[in-house]
Amino acid sequence: MQKAGGTPNGLITADTPTTDGLRVFQNNAPFNLTVTTNSPNADTVVWSIADSNGAIKTQGSFPVSAGVQTNTISCKSTWSGYGAITATLRANGGTLPHSGTRPTGIATFGVLPNLTSALGTVTYAHQDQHRFGMQGFNGNIAALRALGITWTIDDRQQSQMEPNGPNTYTPSVNDLDPFYKANPDQMRIVRLDGIPAWNSKTGQFTDSYYAPKDLNEYQSFMAKVGTDTSLIRAANYPNQQSNYYQVTWEPSLGWADSDANFVAMYKAAYQGIHSTDPNAVVMGTGNPFAANCTTCTTGYLQKFGALGLWNYIDAVSTHGYWNAGTYPAHPPEQYDSDPSPANQANALDNQMAQLRQVMQNGKPNMKLFFTEAGTSYDPGLAYGPTVPSQNQLFAHAAVGVRSHIIVLGGGAQLTTLFYGADYPGEVGYGSFFDLNNAQGAFGASNLSPKPEAMAFATMTRVLDGTNTLGRVKNTPSGTFVYDFQQLNNGKVVTAAWTHNNSQWPANGVYSTTYSTSYSLQVDNAGTSGNVTKIDGYGNVTTLPYSNGQVSLTLTEVPQYIVSNNATVAKNNSTVPVGYTGQ
Repeated sequence: MQKAGGTPNGLITADTPTTDGLRVFQNNAPFNLTVTTNSPNADTVVWSIADSNGAIKTQGSFPVSAGVQTNTISCKSTWSGYGAITATLRANGGTLPHSGTRPTGIATFGVLPNLTSALGTVTYAHQDQHRFGMQGFNGNIAALRALGITWTIDDRQQSQMEPNGPNTYTPSVNDLDPFYKANPDQMRIVRLDGIPAWNSKTGQFTDSYYAPKDLNEYQSFMAKVGTDTSLIRAANYPNQQSNYYQVTWEPSLGWADSDANFVAMYKAAYQGIHSTDPNAVVMGTGNPFAANCTTCTTGYLQKFGALGLWNYIDAVSTHGYWNAGTYPAHPPEQYDSDPSPANQANALDNQMAQLRQVMQNGKPNMKLFFTEAGTSYDPGLAYGPTVPSQNQLFAHAAVGVRSHIIVLGGGAQLTTLFYGADYPGEVGYGSFFDLNNAQGAFGASNLSPKPEAMAFATMTRVLDGTNTLGRVKNTPSGTFVYDFQQLNNGKVVTAAWTHNNSQWPANGVYSTTYSTSYSLQVDNAGTSGNVTKIDGYGNVTTLPYSNGQVSLTLTEVPQYIVSNNATVAKNNSTVPVGYTGQ
């Protein structure tokens, strides 16, 4: 349908507008693609929609009159994932304009997967069995639900609640952001780092770098936070088993106090919270990296554990960055094939094993929470008309999703996606483009998805509501396979991909076609039948198997195989040390 008028931006623009600003749609639901032209004479629009690999999914053309015209195409998609629209005028040229952090030449949208037929419905005995949190979309319920998120981080730092002096905070069941009250499907991880100037040894606000000046008052404050949180849980989250508190946030970036005072701070927080909240899970230490260095979470657990820290944490929290950077050119598996054992230890899967073992040595069978993990663009890139490329977006999604699967497959209860939309200062961490601000902005609401967002939306729908069975044994080098099982002894879900450093050079040109063959055992020897394959963006197909084995073609983007023989899966995988389920 063509209608005179509209808001031009150059010769041609395209959009898939939504009232919530996300440009994300349900599978097989109608939506509109609008194309606005400002041609000097009658012309023809040539348009196409490509997926995350650059493959054309659909294309077409239509005539337009001279002047400003708005053309609306009614759409409905039965495939799921990321769509990149391109459009030009056949005679007069033009391309879709640069918009915020989204480059020239594309307009993007997403289609969510519908996986009920493949996965069924999972019943949760407790709400906190869910496995995915997110930073960057607090308050944006449409985005959180689209991405399959059920945890966000809520501030209860002393610097937030008592900024001006001691004993000024009164706990209350009403002390809850209206967002949480309106959306009880979104649970809270309570963030406790942040010391106000009046209680700081420096005389200024400090974040995880010094213990408070008055530890007695700090402990009293934490008791109030425990009261507050316990009341809120009872009133708003009756099916949530525990309350979760993270005491420090990346302290290794600047801890300047004594070792003894680090443990004393944890002791005060732990004793204060537990004095009023019988369901408290106090977590630490929240370092940027999981393992394999003195400033990583393992290093802090070993150093301060020897001074008594194990007595003052109920669970471990960490951030999920891996050493030497988190960007497509340096994927989490890069060091797995390194001949040096010292370098191999830096691979994220090996960091997970090391972290789990340190935890087991210190305090057996603890829960493990990753409260932040994200992937940026490659170093040296800056938002602009040509950044990011389609290839960078493809790799950004593949690496981002794989890191979270490794974390869950390695024995974390929960992993937290980082970040919502692009923001200033660190290029590319967003899973959505910010269409209004050239460098991104915190709290942006006019958005369009990157491939990573739609890959996240598939991963969360597939792996939420599962227990980890662990890494599949005896896989070839460069093959990564993790087994999970739905709660209540449900279906088996296997996440599988391949990675080859030679196909993933550090020059920003990553193979979208590299693949390897792999045979996955899904049933007993001698049996045949079918399993369900869910690709990395939620598209479902049926695969036959024979003699208990299904033949797979693995790529750098994870795929998920849904099968039914849990006994086979458990026999073929190794449960992470100390992981006892959700």
